[in-house]
Amino acid sequence: MKSQNEKIRELIHTDEFDEYFDALDERTKDKFVDCMEVLETIYVLSTKFVKKIVESGVGIYELRVSVGFNEHRTILFSADHENIIEAKQIVLLNGFLKKDNKDYKKQVKKAINILENLSL
Repeated sequence: MKSQNEKIRELIHTDEFDEYFDALDERTKDKFVDCMEVLETIYVLSTKFVKKIVESGVGIYELRVSVGFNEHRTILFSADHENIIEAKQIVLLNGFLKKDNKDYKKQVKKAINILENLSL
C-alpha cells in the first residue's frame, strides 16, 4: 500500500510555467503547490483539480487552481499515457489567469506550441 505522500507521478516544468509560477503571490503559490502535490501523489484525480481539454485532440488537460475569485489554469500534458490517471510523467506547459473563453483558447494554442517544441 502506498503512503499518502509517496510520489506516483513526476511533474516536469517548462520554462513558461516556471515564469508564470514565479510571478504569483505567496498565497497563490501555496495553493499551486498543494494542487501539484495532489497530481504527484493521488492516483484518481478529481475533475475539481484536473479536467481533460477535449477540443485539443491530444492528451492535454488543465490543472484548476481557485484562489478567492481568481481562477488560475495550468495546461498539462500526459507525457507517457493518453489517460492522465495512468501517466507517470506530466508536463506543466503554461499557466494563466482565466479571464474569458477567448483568452483561454489562446492559452491552449500556446501550450500546444510549447509542447511541439519540447524534446521529451
